Amino acid sequence: MRDININDYDYDLPEDRIAQYPESERDKSKLLIFKENKILKDIFRNIDEYIPSESLLVFNNTRVIRARLLFQKETGAKVEILCLEPLLPFDYSLSFDSKESVEWKCIIGNLKKWKGSILTTPFKYKGNKYNLSAERLQQNGEAWCIRFSWNCPEISFGEVLEKTGHIPLPPYIDREDDAQDIKRYNTVYSRIKGSIAAPTAGLHFTDNVFKKIKARGIKTVELTLHVGAGTFQPVKARNIYEHEMHCEHFSTDAKTIQLVLENQGNVIPVGTTSVRTLESLYWLGVKLIQNPSGSFPTLSLGQWEAYKMATNVSVKKSLGALLNYINERNLICLQASTSIMIVPGYRFRMTNGIVTNFHQPRSTLLLLISAWAGSMWKNIYTFALENRFRFLSYRDSSLLLK
Repeated sequence: MRDININDYDYDLPEDRIAQYPESERDKSKLLIFKENKILKDIFRNIDEYIPSESLLVFNNTRVIRARLLFQKETGAKVEILCLEPLLPFDYSLSFDSKESVEWKCIIGNLKKWKGSILTTPFKYKGNKYNLSAERLQQNGEAWCIRFSWNCPEISFGEVLEKTGHIPLPPYIDREDDAQDIKRYNTVYSRIKGSIAAPTAGLHFTDNVFKKIKARGIKTVELTLHVGAGTFQPVKARNIYEHEMHCEHFSTDAKTIQLVLENQGNVIPVGTTSVRTLESLYWLGVKLIQNPSGSFPTLSLGQWEAYKMATNVSVKKSLGALLNYINERNLICLQASTSIMIVPGYRFRMTNGIVTNFHQPRSTLLLLISAWAGSMWKNIYTFALENRFRFLSYRDSSLLLK
């Protein structure tokens, strides 16, 4: 890892290849297929023809929230607050359902214009005008703890966000969000609110594609990982070992883990978020095996932990340890967090293919793709550029198979 130079994972991405708007129809996007070191192209609505019929597709069902809040001071100065994750209450659903004040970890734009006063922004509910207030508390690294309150006790914080917030489009989409982004920057199967970025590999799926997949006997399952702002964070350090990976929260249940276990060798995650979740599940199971008497009130995986643990534990043993953990505690849902950084040299335990879009140069996501495809990532991206594929969030897609 200490020898991996981020400069080796760079490429020239022309601005006109960065999609600013989605395709008119989700499944009309282009599809690159990489299999047996060969590269083909098609359109996404035909992806079922290239997925082995015995496969299990794993989807991230997180839903993007209107996490971008705009406040304007009496002086005219604008302050932007991006909600990252709840702090009080800590649980996402409890925070969204709360009708009292909540506290969130946030990033503040134009911070120098916020001199410590409480900011307010108006919203309407049942024809009446109310205010959402933001109070800056303590700093946490580059982020801040912000207390939100509102003078309408009838509605929850989630409803307030729906009325005041904006879809947090990525910084490389050079425009304001509009009405179509509410729908198109979410997958058709998104259900669990909490992300500030979409799991974009899933944006291409439609009901018609799901029907075709089902007709071929391809199985599907869902888990949840809330995507954070770190997904857009470029690797600034020359050596990737010096890059600090963001932490993301995920959840799943025993039924899903059991299904993944039963289909080992045929598991294809949709998106890098699903890849990181599945691989993290394996290593969390290893941690439980290596610390049978340890106390784990919460399960978490550090950025480089996977590279320091024993590698001879089977997937069956690892996931079995997770299932025991769930059963012993009578958990309906397993909640955990991960900061795993998958880089070239990593050996995948849970992943037998990837559905993914095309990622930024010098990014952790490109490093993950390189870990999967080896040096062939350059051929894949060169092919995509030469065949005028669109890149980044509202982009075209690829299916990478072993």
